[in-house]
Amino acid sequence: MKEIEVMVADASHEKYVDTILDTMAAAAKVRGTGIASRSHEYLATKMRETKAVIALCDGRFVGFSYIETWGNKHYVTTSGLIVHPDYRGMGVSKRIKDMTFTLARTRWPKAKIFSLTSGSAVMRMNTQLGYLPVTFADLTDDEAFWRGCEGCINVDVLKRTGRRYCICTGMLYDPAEHEGDKTPIELPASVIERIKRIGN
Repeated sequence: MKEIEVMVADASHEKYVDTILDTMAAAAKVRGTGIASRSHEYLATKMRETKAVIALCDGRFVGFSYIETWGNKHYVTTSGLIVHPDYRGMGVSKRIKDMTFTLARTRWPKAKIFSLTSGSAVMRMNTQLGYLPVTFADLTDDEAFWRGCEGCINVDVLKRTGRRYCICTGMLYDPAEHEGDKTPIELPASVIERIKRIGN
């Protein structure tokens, strides 16, 4: 098999967006859990803004994730982590997660990074990176973030509990508790240049 490349996405990767959305929807159906629905334009914008990571193998879509800021950039999420079924069990999720985490830490070094997930594999990866389980009260109160849950099949649980908990587990990485820690990987110089050009 050809090598799987994991890279920070750019505008040239927009052609994969519909495949990404289809893969996300299929995975949510199989798991029977919710996934916040995203539009084509939303993911394409993430690519253009240097806020997404994509994995490819010989031009075929392998995996994807993106980052987003909330609460005036005091919080960042690494979201939408998906790996195509043909490439699962090869460590791709971990490589994507390490890159989105590094991208978030590089762009907003003081921001708290959080994750809402129902997947045990993501929880394990988060724990390895230094995230801790937290209550939803410890996460952003940015209404725009919570509106993203509207497309999830479990949103009624979130609403019934007054947004105190849901099927997902909240996990938080606080950079103040990890001063001096190195990021799992180094971003290529070309990506650092793109970030400087775009700004935060």
